[in-house]
Amino acid sequence: MPSLIPLFPLDVVLFPGTPLPLHIFEPRYKEMIGECLTQQRPFGVVRGLEQGLAEVGCTAEIITVVKEYPDGRLDIVTEGRKRFELLGVNQERSFLQAEILMIDDEPGAPSQQDTARAIQLHSELLAIAGAAQDLSAADPSVLSFYLAGSLPLDLDFKQKLLSLRSEPERLSLLIAYFETIIPNLQRAARARQTSGGNGQVH
Repeated sequence: MPSLIPLFPLDVVLFPGTPLPLHIFEPRYKEMIGECLTQQRPFGVVRGLEQGLAEVGCTAEIITVVKEYPDGRLDIVTEGRKRFELLGVNQERSFLQAEILMIDDEPGAPSQQDTARAIQLHSELLAIAGAAQDLSAADPSVLSFYLAGSLPLDLDFKQKLLSLRSEPERLSLLIAYFETIIPNLQRAARARQTSGGNGQVH
């Protein structure tokens, strides 16, 4: 059955299990987040496009309120929960609400080989950026979301990943994407070292 949830259009793609810090300052969203906190209910995060909204989004659960300002603004940390398909938008309130249908993955697990390859490429990518990520808490059935969620990847690519309903398909897409961008990033990193040696962009 479709259900109605408050909607927060943003220029981001949120994945299940991925944290999303937000600064709430618009009156309509202060009202929306206030209701979600009181009723302990999630809201929907969907990517805003020039021609409207993306067809697939992700519910966000408010994990913690980091700071409340005297004028009612809020700093909150949310986390992606479940994917949904946008069926229709309701404009009766000051903020958007949407009729949504929850999305589940098709059955089937990726091969161990693909899983290992994706994790290896992900750590190579983080190493170039001088970062690391602990994957021990990652749910293996949605590993692709953990790997992609921590990286500033192209939003069109992230949206495509969010819309796919097969983890093996998502992982193979992610592997191909990583294999394409890593050599370019390595070249750029080497060029930076050669030009200044201090990693700063001149």
